[in-house]
Amino acid sequence: MQAQRSTPSQDPWNKGKLTGQKAPLRLNEIYAIRVRLQLSRRTRDLALFNLAIDSKLRACDLLNLRVMDVMHGSQLASRAIVMQKKTKRPVQFEITEQTRKSLADWIEQAALRNGEFLFPSRIRSSPHLTTRQYARIVHQWVREIGLDDSSYGTHTMRRTKAALIYRRTRNLRAVQLLLGHTKIESTVRYLGVELDDALEIAEQTEV
Repeated sequence: MQAQRSTPSQDPWNKGKLTGQKAPLRLNEIYAIRVRLQLSRRTRDLALFNLAIDSKLRACDLLNLRVMDVMHGSQLASRAIVMQKKTKRPVQFEITEQTRKSLADWIEQAALRNGEFLFPSRIRSSPHLTTRQYARIVHQWVREIGLDDSSYGTHTMRRTKAALIYRRTRNLRAVQLLLGHTKIESTVRYLGVELDDALEIAEQTEV
């Protein structure tokens, strides 16, 4: 009986790369990326960046958004709600004025219709940007403002506004709802807030 010939397994996407929790962007870094995208007239990237920050969605949910998910009739909505792929639970997010403006510019430029994906792909096998394409775009953004892109990834975009909200309010429950977590413990681990708070207390304590 002839033995089956084993086929080489495909290398994982993260082979040879640093993995782990990715850092959120700071306010000055958000502004730096946004200004660079505006000056270079990258309309799609600006819309993608702004919506990723506002929505706090996982990459798979962000890239699955359609025009009708963010529009009411002919107007961009100030809030949207989507069903999360991972948890099968709905999550709501805000769409700020500058995000609505960048989305409107992109939808007009790309001539997108109501039922179409917000961020279509040029690859025939995928109707919208893939998570791999999105990851490459995020790495490009952070490299362009002089950051080490190995410390950042698509989860950077999900964590950024949540981390800023927590630092300003210390309201874990609010962040839990915005991220769509079912357990507060998940939010604590996701933000690493226990360590951050402990370090902050230590820095303010003189002995």
